[in-house]
Amino acid sequence: MTVEPGILDVLFREARTWNAWAADRPVDDDKLREIFEVMKWGPTSANTSPARFVFVRTPEAKEKLRPALSQGNVDKTMAAPATVIVAYDPVFYDNLTRLLPQAEARGWFANNPELAEETAFRNSSIQGGYFIIAARALGLDCGPMSGFDRAAVDASLLGDWGWKSNFLINLGHGDSAGLYPRNPRLGFNEACRIV
Repeated sequence: MTVEPGILDVLFREARTWNAWAADRPVDDDKLREIFEVMKWGPTSANTSPARFVFVRTPEAKEKLRPALSQGNVDKTMAAPATVIVAYDPVFYDNLTRLLPQAEARGWFANNPELAEETAFRNSSIQGGYFIIAARALGLDCGPMSGFDRAAVDASLLGDWGWKSNFLINLGHGDSAGLYPRNPRLGFNEACRIV
């Protein structure tokens, strides 16, 4: 099955990284749930599903986030209707009895901390990508970024759960006045090899 070309435009070819937001268009809880309910079906290795998502919307929570942001990310993050902390659960493997019942997979990770960390970080990155695609498909704009102090975010916003931050996504309805000119991408022959 293939999708209509217009869908690929929305998800990829015409999609942008947004830096300014329509102040009068909030993102409600139902939309956040809808995005999650779509993105959760994307595959991860051994169905580990380590990503966790914290939606930062209140002024109090935004102020906790502010000191962790690099200078270039402060204004756009404070203005975004929501900022998603894409995080991961370091002990994701405690759910594998339920998520991968056909294998005794918990021990693969519980007994190998390096493999668990690598798996959690890699697969939460993949799930964060699914989140962006789902948000775009459901009518929202995204501004993913990695310019922040992970330890500070973990301490101020994730400590209650023991999760670790991976990257951030500003989320809302973009204001085109804040768009930069479209940057180029590498061509196939520069980025790919067929062997």
